[in-house]
Amino acid sequence: MKEQFQARMLRIHFGEDDKWQGKPLHEAIFAKCRELGIAGVTIYRAIEGYGTSTRIHYASHWILSKDAPIVVSIIDTEDQINKLVPHLDTMVEEGLIAISNVEVIRYFRHENASVKA
Repeated sequence: MKEQFQARMLRIHFGEDDKWQGKPLHEAIFAKCRELGIAGVTIYRAIEGYGTSTRIHYASHWILSKDAPIVVSIIDTEDQINKLVPHLDTMVEEGLIAISNVEVIRYFRHENASVKA
């Protein structure tokens, strides 16, 4: 089955070394999203990038830095994204957040497909 609807996508860009209350920031954001019942979260570890500080982040074994770029991509309704943003305001010390409107197509199996009426 398939459903189509409007949603919001929020992407957070920061460095792998960033922390929140002693744990990796991406883990803390993931936990907060689960707590708030956010519909979808994916965490990406990138090869190279830079953000607000223009400090280059690498994920290469040739460079001695272990501060790879991280992108957390979150999709949910506008209301759910709005509930998350105040938490991010306190958690993200340095980074970029981009929010955009998206059209979502969700595919799923009909749970009762094998049951005949």
